[in-house]
Amino acid sequence: MPRKEGMERKDLLSANVKIFKVQGEALDKVAKKDVKVLVVGNPANTNALVCSNYAPSIPKENFSAMTRLDQNRAASQLANKMGVPITSVSNVIIWGNHSSTQYPDASQGTILINGEWKPIAQAVNDNAYLQGSFIETVQKRGAAVIGARKMSSAMSAAKAACDHMHDWWNGTAPGKFVSMGVFSDGSYGSPKGVVFSFPVEIKNKQWKIVDNLPITDFAKGKLNVTGTELQEEKDEAMSVLDSN
Repeated sequence: MPRKEGMERKDLLSANVKIFKVQGEALDKVAKKDVKVLVVGNPANTNALVCSNYAPSIPKENFSAMTRLDQNRAASQLANKMGVPITSVSNVIIWGNHSSTQYPDASQGTILINGEWKPIAQAVNDNAYLQGSFIETVQKRGAAVIGARKMSSAMSAAKAACDHMHDWWNGTAPGKFVSMGVFSDGSYGSPKGVVFSFPVEIKNKQWKIVDNLPITDFAKGKLNVTGTELQEEKDEAMSVLDSN
């Protein structure tokens, strides 16, 4: 059930969690146990959680939610600002939920300027932008697209799904990471047991959360907000399922 104009993501919860319960049961019954599952439909993180919950025979790490669209949008904003192609932006992170609480984080990223990779913060040299309108534009981009098209993004989401699966299959280059919604182990203070977007490195078709990245107090505040929302969504989804 796609999101339409005037709908909040939580409006989709009651309808979509039932759909993803059935999908999970079907996967559990007939899919190979090494199947890789990418959930795109909103609310993607919680739908992925529900789908996995009803496919207990398939490893949890084989389920993911798509935040690559948000990563692509974030990289595009920075590329446009600096007048470079999007391929010149690397290691931008989307933390948390695929929602307006997500935290697009450029602080770990680099950008190719005149043949030299530089930290994005140094190259942009505008902390107010990176902690303000940059974040807000990425957070609200989905709603802006719906406002323009009267429906959610299609081609850009399809492109992001291809990017996500390409990297899951082929792996990430040394020193490079991408954003994926995966089961949280509590890293970076996130709530355990929700599907949370992290920076991940991928090798041999297995993702691994990038650890030991420096997290500022500003970032901690953003991570707490999106983590709280994901815990609330999880609780709400499970209550819908329990009542059926």
